[in-house]
Order: sequence, then C-alpha cells, then structure tokens
Amino acid sequence: MRRAGTGTGGAAVAVAVAVPLLLLLAWSPPAAAAGDGKKSDARLVSEQFSQAPQKLAFYSWYGSARLFHFRVPTDTVLLRWLLQVSRGSGPTCTNVEITVYFRYGAPPVINPLGTSFPDNTSVQPSFLLKMLHSNASVNISHPAPGDWFVAAHLPPSSHKIEVKGFVPTCAYIFQPDMLVVRVVEVSILEPDVPLPQTLLSHPSYLKVFVPEYTQELRLELQGCASNGSLGCPVHLTVGSATLPGNFQKVLTCSGPTQACRLLLPSPPWDRWLQVTAKSLAGPRVSVAFSAVAALTACRPWSVNFQHLLQSSPNQSSNASTGLPPPTPSYQDLDRRSSMVGGPFCLRSFPVLREDVDVVSVRFQPLDRVSVLVQSDMPSVMRLNLNTGMDSGGSLTISMRVNKTAIANTSVVACVTAASPLLSFNASLSCTTAFFQGHPLSLSASSPTANLIIPYPETDNWYLSLQLMCPERPEECEQASVLVETTLYLVPCLNDCGPYGQCLLLRRHGYLYAGCSCKAGWRGWSCTDNSTAQMAAQQKAAALLLTLSNLMFLAPIAISVHRSLLVEASVYAYTMFFSTFYHACDQPGEAVLCILNYDTLQYCDFLGSGVSIWVTVLCMARLKAALKYVYRCGRRRHCYPPSWQRWVFYLLPGISMAAVAITIYTSMMTSDNYYYTHSIWHMLLAGSAAFLLPPREQHTKPWPCSQKLTCHYEICKNHRDELYTVT
Repeated sequence: MRRAGTGTGGAAVAVAVAVPLLLLLAWSPPAAAAGDGKKSDARLVSEQFSQAPQKLAFYSWYGSARLFHFRVPTDTVLLRWLLQVSRGSGPTCTNVEITVYFRYGAPPVINPLGTSFPDNTSVQPSFLLKMLHSNASVNISHPAPGDWFVAAHLPPSSHKIEVKGFVPTCAYIFQPDMLVVRVVEVSILEPDVPLPQTLLSHPSYLKVFVPEYTQELRLELQGCASNGSLGCPVHLTVGSATLPGNFQKVLTCSGPTQACRLLLPSPPWDRWLQVTAKSLAGPRVSVAFSAVAALTACRPWSVNFQHLLQSSPNQSSNASTGLPPPTPSYQDLDRRSSMVGGPFCLRSFPVLREDVDVVSVRFQPLDRVSVLVQSDMPSVMRLNLNTGMDSGGSLTISMRVNKTAIANTSVVACVTAASPLLSFNASLSCTTAFFQGHPLSLSASSPTANLIIPYPETDNWYLSLQLMCPERPEECEQASVLVETTLYLVPCLNDCGPYGQCLLLRRHGYLYAGCSCKAGWRGWSCTDNSTAQMAAQQKAAALLLTLSNLMFLAPIAISVHRSLLVEASVYAYTMFFSTFYHACDQPGEAVLCILNYDTLQYCDFLGSGVSIWVTVLCMARLKAALKYVYRCGRRRHCYPPSWQRWVFYLLPGISMAAVAITIYTSMMTSDNYYYTHSIWHMLLAGSAAFLLPPREQHTKPWPCSQKLTCHYEICKNHRDELYTVT
C-alpha cells in the first residue's frame, strides 16, 4: 500500500547539481556592498506569482510528476521559489520524501527509476531538491528571463493498482510561489562607447544587446581606480543563471597591472546580455571605471539565397536531386568579403519549418536534400524552436554521408542553442559562451550519426558542420562533402515503440508528451527491457485476461434456465466487451482491437458495474420486499428457509464475491495484473452464478421458445402473487 507522510523537521535537502549562485537561505534582498546593507536600493522592485496547488502522486512514469510553468520577467536579479507542502490527516499519512526539480527553458528531464534512455540520447543531470513535509525556499541570483519549470513527485510507486473510493489515501498538496526582484533602471552598454560607472554601496546593473552574427564579444573595464589608487576591486558577472547547467562568466579584477577583460566567443544572438558589477572594496570606498563592450561581427554566406538568385531552373533542379550547387571559390569569397566589408564566418543554409501536428515539426533545407560542408568555414542550419510550445517533445537529428566521399576526411558537427559554434578546433569542445553543445562526427568508419534531445530548451537551435582533415590538412582545402540531414521534433521518440503509448499532457495551456510503458518495459521511450516480459509471457497474459471471461457462460446459462433473460443479456454483454477490451489492452504482438480503445474501455467498465447491480437487484426482488419481511417475522426465520440454499449457493457466492473484492482492492499490482485480474473475472462470474435466485416454482425451464404474453416485470409480479401460499 502506498504510504505518505509528514515531517516536523526543516526542509532539507539534497542537491544534485551544485550551482554557486543558488542559495538555500532565508529571504534577503539583493543588496549591497559590504558595510551598507541597511540601505535599500531604490532601483529594485519585487513581484510575486502563484499557481494553483496540485496533488502529488507516487512516481511510475513522467505523467506522475506535477508540472508548474512560470515566466520570469526581464531584468530580474533575484528569483525565489517558496515551496509549500500540506497533507491530509489519517493513519496512512507518514513521513515521505518529496522530490522537486527545476529547469530553465523546458520541463526537467527526470529519471527517478534509474532506467536507461534510448541510444544517442543526450541528457543533462537534473537540478533537484529533496524535502520532507515542510516548507522550503530556493534562491537564484541573476536568473535567465523566460520560461522556468518546476516538477514535483512522491517516491517511486509500489506498482499497486488502487481503486478510488475503496481505500483512503493520504493527499499531499504541493504549491510553489515565485517571488522576483527586478531592476527598473538598467544602464545600456553600447558597443565601442565607454560607459562611466561608480560603485559605492550598490552594484551597477548593465546590459548589452548582442545582434545576430556576432562572432565574439569583448567586455573591458578601463581607467579603473579606487579612491585615487590604480587598483580595481570589481567583481563582474556576465550572463544569466540557468538550470540545470550554469555557464555564467565571472571575472574578478584586483591588480593594477592586469587588464580587466573578458572574451566571449559565440555569445547568444539577438538578445540582451546582463552584466552586473559589484565592488570588492571596503565600506564607504568608491570604485570608478569605464565599461566598454566591443563586438566582432562576421558575415554569413547564404548558399541557398545566392543560389536561388543566380541559378537557372535547370541548376535548381540539379540541386533538388542532391548535386552540389555552384559554390564560391576561395578567391570569390575573399573578393566578395572585401566588397561587403568583412570576412565570411559561416555558410548559412536557410531551413523551412513545417508544423505537422501538436509538438510535431519537420525541418528541411530550402531547395535541396543535402548540405554542403567544406573546411574553410562551418555550414550552419538554424532550427526555430522558440514558439514556446516546442519544448515538450524530443528533437531528433540524423546525419548521413557517403563513405566514398569521406574516405580521408571527417565531418564534425555541433548542436547548440542561442548561437552556433563558429570555431572548430582539434579538441572539439563544442562549447559556446554560455552553452555546452552536443558534439557529433561522421567518418568513413561511421558514416551515420544520430542525436536525440528530449525536451529541448525554448530557443533558436543551430547545427554547425565543418570538414576536417586531422592527418593531412592540405587535402581539405579543395574538398567538399554533401551531408544528408533529417531534422524533426516529435512528441515521443518512435511513438514510444510497440510496448508504450505516447500521451499528451497539459498544464493549463502548455502541452508536453510522455510515454506510458506496458509489459514490463520501462524508460523514457519504453526501450528499457530489463524487466520486460517475453513474447510467450505476453501471449499467456492475453489469453488469461480474455479466456477467463468465459466463466460468464455459467451465469448466462443459469439465467436463461431460470427465465432471467435481462440478467442473461447483461452477463453476455459484459463477457463480450471485457474479452475484447483486454484483447485490445495488450502491448506488442498480442493485441486485437475490434473497436476504438476508449469505446471498449467504457463498455467494459459499464458492463462490470451493471452486472454487479443486476445480480443484487435480482436477489432482492424489490417489489416483494415487504411481503418477505412480513413472512420473516411470522415464520420466525428469514428467506430462504432451506439450509441447503445457504450452504450450497449463498455462502459460496458471498465468499467468492468477498475474495474478488479483496483481490481487486488490495492485491492487484501492475506486475501481477494479468493473473489477479483474470482471477477477478472468474470469481465475479462464479459469484453471479451462485447468487442468482432459484427458478420460480410454476415456471418451466428454458422458456425461450415460449411466447411471453406480457412484460417481464409484470409477469414476474403477477405470477409471484398468484402462486403464493400462506
């Protein structure tokens, strides 16, 4: 039985990923330099956001976790989550551990059961917090603006199948509230324009806009002095904090001879970059400096755009067949780059986004099948996943190259968010300014490469490819390779396979997908077969669940023999739909659906409930209830008067019904479901056969061929009264 609980201790906690900026402390405003913490900063305002609480569940699959979606405003310098847990009262409410996950940009990818992910899946460890029944708080300095997600669940499920209404369970209610402190006065740092700043008690909040196609950002503090000296006690924080990873850049300037400079290759494009400067000097010591931001821009060579403008229809058709289009030579690139005012840094391939369905998108390059890859500069494809509704699926990237075309070379690739990787090197670090990318490679020995990113962050994603010759670099100068790419976003990978079901989940207006596995298969995409059932076990389970319904033939035959035609019809209905519902409810090979799954499920549940009530009502004979009560008092014994009726019919039927209810409510689990539910079928049908009342004294058996002169209930009542002997 599931057990839940409460605790009287503090929140506490186990943090899976250490983030320096995360403080599990009490609330304190972002204040100030040392020695002046009593003065508040007038530039800061606070806001609070709340969502409706949700009832937590024991974890069995991703749908068991309760998801909360928040949106952090821009220019936020401090974010605090207040985590509140309340529980019901009762003997089943005991101490239980609650796990809470946090992630920026997409729902957290969690794996409490320790199952395996599909091959080529890139999963970062989640930032999580374990707490007992108590309140807790989580503080994050300089959080990234945009979507933030919080997920919570109880410990892994015991796999017991509980029936609502039969067994009382302890309810755990979880509610996170979000408090933010943001800056209303932020200094704009324009490129190549020194911005004078003076630090005394409060930090300086700056931001610089990074346009598209920025290759490098350089931040520098010039003319820094502290009370007339040449020292520069300044702590510089660049970028925003994200979870689970945190790639903020921190620079501490101290010595007078060191240049206080920070270089950021491939900074995030088309967004504001936060910069916070704090003084490291003592109380009432001022620090003055000039902040300078310098941007290094490069120019993209748009292959498809130039090709569409310059090529003829015949050339366009050649490109559609996969042949390389006319590409600029090195001399052409040098000449054109000098004409437009800067060197080319990438070869851009425009990508068509095709929305197929909910959380389902297909990407393909315009007017071509393959992507041309050379060694002079990376070939870049941009995938627009910034609609806010794309982070609830799985991004799948597949690449393939001809073995003969890549005999002595290799193609390296990097998948990143916010900005592409523009400088490949031998180490293949695949890291931009604030993002750790996903590296891939193609060679003659491995001409294919695949990558799966579950729940990708809401952003523009980039696929960068470049040709490399590690042994003979001169061979790459004139070489080019065509790489076939398959890029798509799907709700569930391979639709959760043959042993799972892809389900769309919703939190208010946000949709995300998860896999519900069957037949012992587990994992994110139902690919973990460590506890899977063999094909023979699946077939045996399907036969048990379907053929066990043949026990209803006994109550059907008895009902017809005793003129209980309505009861016989109900039992036949229940047997039919229960059989085919369980035949459709099986995974893998042992599945047969004659109707829609939901229709069969509804008919099965309806038939089970109606068959129980029909049996009870048939035993009661409601219209003659008062007469039997009268006879019970007059004759000094209750119906039925025969002890044989009690011993051979009523007691066995009641016993079978009691055992069936016990198995259904307390013994049925997901592991033994095929056996216990089959026993439930047989006990339910057997109890109905024993509990049906006997045939009336003056009614002939098997009356189906006889014509009924009146309605069923009227005939029953009239005959009952007609042949009553007092």
